[in-house]
Amino acid sequence: MGSQQDYVLRTVEERGVRLIRLWFTDVLGQLKSVAISPAELENAFEEGLHFDGSVIDGFSRVQESDVLAKPDPNTFEILPWGKGSEISGRMFCDILNHDDTPFEGDPRQVLKRNLDKAHDRGFSFMTAPEMEFFYFAEGDPSKPLVPLDSGSYFDLTTADVASDLRTRTLLVLEAMGIPVEYSFHEDAPSQHEIDLRYTDALTMADNIMTFRLIVKEIAMEQGVFASFMPKPLAGVQGSGMHTHMSLFEGDENAFHEPGDPVGLSKVARGFIAGLLHHAPEITAVTNQLVNSYKRLVSGYEAPVYITWARNNQSALVRVPVTKRGKQSSTRIEYRAPDPACNPYLAYSVMLAAGLKGIEGGYELPPEAAANVFEFTPEQRAAEGIRPLPQSLSESLDVMENSELVAEALGEHIFEWFLRNKRAEWTDYKAQVTQFELDRYLPAW
Repeated sequence: MGSQQDYVLRTVEERGVRLIRLWFTDVLGQLKSVAISPAELENAFEEGLHFDGSVIDGFSRVQESDVLAKPDPNTFEILPWGKGSEISGRMFCDILNHDDTPFEGDPRQVLKRNLDKAHDRGFSFMTAPEMEFFYFAEGDPSKPLVPLDSGSYFDLTTADVASDLRTRTLLVLEAMGIPVEYSFHEDAPSQHEIDLRYTDALTMADNIMTFRLIVKEIAMEQGVFASFMPKPLAGVQGSGMHTHMSLFEGDENAFHEPGDPVGLSKVARGFIAGLLHHAPEITAVTNQLVNSYKRLVSGYEAPVYITWARNNQSALVRVPVTKRGKQSSTRIEYRAPDPACNPYLAYSVMLAAGLKGIEGGYELPPEAAANVFEFTPEQRAAEGIRPLPQSLSESLDVMENSELVAEALGEHIFEWFLRNKRAEWTDYKAQVTQFELDRYLPAW
């Protein structure tokens, strides 16, 4: 038995852990949990835990339902909200078939497969997301949303509950082994941002799943509601999950090139070119809700057009300025994803697009120096600047014809995702909204 498994078994015994929660994620990015007692833990490590996959969205059809959840001992943490006899731990699981092969309906296995492809080319994939979210007085969709404050960027809102919430959240994240880079009040009322510190993409996807749960749990403790919905309020900016990325070759940042005017290597340029070229195909995965496209509109700092730039907030891919002597921090920032995505799948397609650009020797288009939002449609056309898809339906149309996304996700998830999201769009289209009543009822 591996030393990490020994460590987990020993810690469970020494700390008096009563329950171990085995976590995994469905195709849409909803966290699922099965609890076992310490007595069952050794067996779970050795043989996995049998369960019926047909009850999990996107996992299995009924006739092929049984799968195994095998805990990853590297992800063991004590959950910080139990006391005394209620202490519990958690581990993320890989979902396997009965012959111990990776189950293709498991998003975590999809990301591992894509990371293995990168490793075969000598690369490790590092990410750091900026997690934005809102606090509201309550989460009842039938009532108007009430923000907890009217603060703006970097406001120190000392008197309000949101500052205490964010402080408590940071302490719990640190206790769960999730290091935080920055935390501040965002632009919109009651909107907050917590930036997670750079790490490998698999650990980060696990961290994002844990992060969303912690933010919601701590809000509930305080009697308020936290939401990662991309655009809960009209008229203010939505919540993004801008992701900083780089490829490393061993300890060397493969994106850095000291002789380049922008400091970017050929690898970085190819990666950016791949992201830009394939952006429309991957948008359904990075922005998977009908509501996601209410955020991707002009005027609210979210990207709308497929461009790259250094210091240009309207660009889809931004190249942050690197501090002098900090070459290892050379990175690019992809600004489309929102925090309601499935991070395992989003990181899979983002990596696949970037690698495709490197392998295919894609040419990086010119940097967008000006504010693309201020261009006329004719100017954008002349510059060859394409828009991102404008709706979930449009995104799905592009994704459906994408070999890149089909390969990155695997046939099982690719087909299920398209079916599920088409159904979501069909349900949405059948709704009559307040906007339509306000605009059309008096006039027609």
